[in-house]
Amino acid sequence: MYLADAVKLKSILRKQLEQLVEEVDRIAFVDLEKGEALPTAQERTLPDVESAMDEVRRDMRTLDRLVYAANLSTMIETTEGEMPLVEAIELATQLRAKATQFQELAARPKREFQYGFEGTTVIRHALYDPDAYRIKAQEIERSAHRISNAINAANYRTEIDFDGTRYM
Repeated sequence: MYLADAVKLKSILRKQLEQLVEEVDRIAFVDLEKGEALPTAQERTLPDVESAMDEVRRDMRTLDRLVYAANLSTMIETTEGEMPLVEAIELATQLRAKATQFQELAARPKREFQYGFEGTTVIRHALYDPDAYRIKAQEIERSAHRISNAINAANYRTEIDFDGTRYM
């Protein structure tokens, strides 16, 4: 299975576990009027659902371990050199945050009139060039996109040893 599919499968497993938890709530109790007899049989018993939950949880742990190992062992090339996927993912996240901050600085005017107390006028001066930060933000964002593209490509060429056919 490709690493990209494993990431999707993790989401599927979380959803399946949530559904099993809901099923426990549905089958663990029955509301009856006083004197009414308990039903004789259920389609699935509480132990059946608990067993299914244990299996999904075991698969989730195995999948997590394999994904984490692949994220550490798979290397990609970045402008900062070769690094494991896990580090590249964090770098892309950091670059996006930096680009957002620079975009906010770029959106501010070079001079901004503010109103002070008792009719005084205060002028806030930017101690930087907003247009230069706009350009920096674009460059950083492009770098984050390149890293994200390399991560996606690595996710589709990296395989892990997990059979997800039961879920996908």
